Order: sequence, then structure tokens, then C-alpha cells
Amino acid sequence: MDLISFWRKHRKKILVTTTCLGSGYLLYKLYNARTRNLADLERELANERHNDEIIKTQMKAHFDNIQMIADITTLPHALRRLSSRIAEEIDVSGVMETLSKGKGTLVPSEKLQLWNELKILSFTRMVLSLWSVTMLSLYIRVQVNILGRHLYIDTARGLTSSHLLEELDLIDREDEKKFLTSADYLATNGMLSLISDMKSAVKEVLKGKQLKDVLTKRTLEETVIRILDVFMSTGSPHHWVDYLMMAQDATMSPRDTTTTTTDVSSSDATVTKLHQLINETREVLTSTEFTNVAEISLKSCTVALVEEMEKQTGLASGMQLAKLIPQIEKTVPEISAVPDKNRFLQLIRDLPEVQLFFTLLYSNMPL
Repeated sequence: MDLISFWRKHRKKILVTTTCLGSGYLLYKLYNARTRNLADLERELANERHNDEIIKTQMKAHFDNIQMIADITTLPHALRRLSSRIAEEIDVSGVMETLSKGKGTLVPSEKLQLWNELKILSFTRMVLSLWSVTMLSLYIRVQVNILGRHLYIDTARGLTSSHLLEELDLIDREDEKKFLTSADYLATNGMLSLISDMKSAVKEVLKGKQLKDVLTKRTLEETVIRILDVFMSTGSPHHWVDYLMMAQDATMSPRDTTTTTTDVSSSDATVTKLHQLINETREVLTSTEFTNVAEISLKSCTVALVEEMEKQTGLASGMQLAKLIPQIEKTVPEISAVPDKNRFLQLIRDLPEVQLFFTLLYSNMPL
């Protein structure tokens, strides 16, 4: 009876106290669980940040290695072949020898004709060398960055699948070799067409310039840039890509042209890894972003070339076109010098726009 009376007398207080104690315990449990969850989440985030830093460090090291590969292996080989082919196809020595031996015997009209021929050949050789070296260096960097990204991703996939690194060969070694050696296409297949079209641009720009005309640093720079503009804008859009690499249809076998699939991971995919790499390269070269980077690089190299000629000739005060031609012949070999002694290649590599472009390309971010 005492308990019943006690309950009746203190029922409200007991219920309130019990409710408060229960709610407090529940809140404590919820708080404790939330604290543990937050601690677990913080640990996971810390681990993710740590892993991200490791990945970033690895990718940065891999990216730097890729750029070094372009500088010390692929590019020197391609430049040697390129400079040799340019010298072979645009040989001014014959005209210069005829002029030298013909002193006193050549009639004025013959002499003028030879000088005009030498003018066209020298400017063609100079601008073509400038364009070829600039575009080839950018093209090779596109190649090695695309290939490097694929190799890095393939390796990462293999490691997450518990494969040994030595067993990874998702890009066939023969395909990799063919892809990199395709950098020789300009020297071996694209050169004759390139020379013909570049010579046409030179003739168009120089048709109003006489041998006695005086060129200053500024007018020479404007002349070279004008030739490049005429050359790049003549023909179909991105026609110049065909000098650097074979036409897209030529990279596909009959079996490949029957499908448009690009999923090389599927078992019935008919586009090989090599074709994928080539197609990706062409897509990059025909992008607006690459065109912008190429234009910036060409203009920067043009300025550097004219500055180099000014140091050697005193071009600032002006020089007759006829007297400038021999100096052009002395300067041209510097354009295709080996990478570690080539100021033009170093200039291109150090341009902020070029560095940003290839960083985005390697990381597969929107250009």
C-alpha cells in the first residue's frame, strides 16, 4: 500500500525523471555514435588526402620523366632526320656556286633570276625549318604525354588488380614502338608536300619585295609571321596536320573501318590500342587549344630567330634583302640544333601556355 500511495503521490515526478534519464541516455548513445562516425570519417579523409598526395607525387614524377624522354630520346632522333631531309631537299649551294662562278660571265637577267631563286629558297628553308622544328617538338610532346598517361593508367589498373608490374603489357610493345616512330612521318612522307606549299606561301609574301629593299628587324619579323599565316590558312582547316602524321583513314585496316567503336577494353573491340593512340593524337592536334599553343610557339620562335640574326648582322639599322640572304643560311642550322643546345626548343618548352597545355593533356583534363 505504501508503494501504491508513493506511486500515486510521486507518479508525475517519477515519469518526468525516467523520461529525462532515458532521453539523456539515448542522446548520449547518439552523441557517442556520431563522435565515433566523425572520427572514422576524419581518418578516412586523412587517408584519402595522404593517398591523393602520394598519387600526385607519383604522377608529377612520371610526368617529368615523360617530358625528359621527349627531350633526350625521341626528339633528338627525329630532329636529325628532319634537318638532314630539309638540307637534302632545299639545297641552295648549287645556286650560290653558280652565282660565285658566274661573276663576270652571267648576264644581268641571268644573275637576277638566280638571286630571286636564292631568295625564295633561303626564305623557304628558314621558315620551313622554323615551322617544322616547332611543330615536330609539340607533336612529339603530344605523343609521349598521351602514351605516358595510358601507361600510367594501365599500370595503376594492374596494381589495383593485384597484377605484377612485369606482367602488365596492355599497350603492345610493338604498337608503342610504331606509335613513337611515327614522329618520323614528317621527314619521310610529309616533306615534299610541305616544301611545295611553304614555297607557295613564300612566293606570295615575297613577290612584292625586291633584292635591294631594306629589311629591318621589325619588317623581317612581320615577313616571317606573314608567310606562316598564309601557309597555315591556305587549304582546308588543319590541313597541316597531314604533314605531321598520316591521314586518319590510312591508319585503319579494312577490318577497322567497318566499325566506329572506341571501346578497346571490350572483347570484340576492333580498334587496336595503336589506332586509339593515333586517333587521340589527331584529335589533340586538330583542337583549338593546340592551334593556339602552336601559334604562340611559332611567334615566340620567330621573335627569337630575328633577334639572333640582329645580333649577328646589326639588322636593327636595316639591311638589303640580298645581303641578308647569306646570313639566313648561317642561322638556319641553329633552328634544328640538338635539344640541349637549341634555344628555340628550350623557349617552346618554357612557355607557360605550353607547360599548362601539356599538364592538362597528361592529366586528361579539359584543355
